[in-house]
Amino acid sequence: MLGSIEAGGTKMNCAIGDEHGNIFKQAQFPTTMPEQNMQQFIEFFQANPVDAIGVGTFGPVNVDRQSELYGTILDTPKLAWRFFPFLQTLKANLNIPIELQSDVNVAALGEAACGAGKHDRTVLYITIGTGIGGGVVTDKQFLRSVQHPEMGHVWIKRTPEDTTPSNCPFHTDCFEGLASGPAIEKRHNTNAKNLPADHPAWELEANYIAQGVYQMMLAHGPDRIIIGGGVMNQPQLLPNIKRNIKTQLNGYTYYPALANLEDTIVLPKLGDNAGLVGGLVFAGQIKKMK
Repeated sequence: MLGSIEAGGTKMNCAIGDEHGNIFKQAQFPTTMPEQNMQQFIEFFQANPVDAIGVGTFGPVNVDRQSELYGTILDTPKLAWRFFPFLQTLKANLNIPIELQSDVNVAALGEAACGAGKHDRTVLYITIGTGIGGGVVTDKQFLRSVQHPEMGHVWIKRTPEDTTPSNCPFHTDCFEGLASGPAIEKRHNTNAKNLPADHPAWELEANYIAQGVYQMMLAHGPDRIIIGGGVMNQPQLLPNIKRNIKTQLNGYTYYPALANLEDTIVLPKLGDNAGLVGGLVFAGQIKKMK
């Protein structure tokens, strides 16, 4: 039996299942204080013993296994969680193999192994919601790097008519600052859910998302690009994103995936379970390494 933890900004999820991503039992509780949430995780896995646990957490988080701070939440806006030793706390109390990655990387692994990218070698996963994040998985493995990707902070070319200040506290014109759900709300003074499908906001949003995806697509050369998150619940967005990317490519289709955007760029298949499924797949890999 394997375990999975998905630590999100508003809720915490944990589950038991198998290496194929099948979930047998799960629990959910609100994100509160570190000590309370850790105790809830510990009690869940004490009651439901597993051989290994794969963790995906909000960040930024240290994912460098050679670092003394591996598994520590870094300079997050969630003040109570800043520099909290997430992984170390779990290991000290559960005494089983546990490893940690960013939540988006783990969701990318879930989609790559069991979802929309299961037949592909390199999968790029981007989520557009309260924030914007991305992950890349090749041959069902995370990229080997000392830090997880921060795709939400790549630079975006702002359109001249868009004069609303960026929603990012660090950057004036980054992907997250211009295209996240809160950025849309800031620009139009209402939740994105309240904007009709034909509102000009969605053409601007498609433009910005296309720019972000375009850059990551050329940087990583994926076989499959999966775009998820709450903002993507607008059905008109995906075809408009593809149209904008095609314009930006301007005929630069040097490998097959770029020439066939209709099939290359898709929505997630696992929905809200991508993170938990990815955690189980991750746990299976951890068990084999030990």
